[in-house]
Amino acid sequence: MKKTTDVGLVLVTVPDLKVGRLLARKALEAKLVACANLVPGVESHYWWKNRIERSREMLVIFKATRRSLARLEALVLETHPYDTPEIVFMPVNSATGKYLRWWQAAIE
Repeated sequence: MKKTTDVGLVLVTVPDLKVGRLLARKALEAKLVACANLVPGVESHYWWKNRIERSREMLVIFKATRRSLARLEALVLETHPYDTPEIVFMPVNSATGKYLRWWQAAIE
């Protein structure tokens, strides 16, 4: 495993497959991410406007770099139908060297 501080996972929940695919395609075409995983069947429970809500959603896991993060955030905010979309960056501390090289090369 190789240590890194340059890459991370960005979690974004979306209402459905259509929105997930749209965000994935736009982020990939803009070279902001190396990969987007669409995980269906997420059931989210959360506070919204002083009430506990529940929604069926999909989770998009983007493989991004710190340098692409601001532009990815802008793309999500511009495209996403939610008033307050989830955009969470989780740094990756280490991964295999070959995978890290692919990840970083795919975005640059």
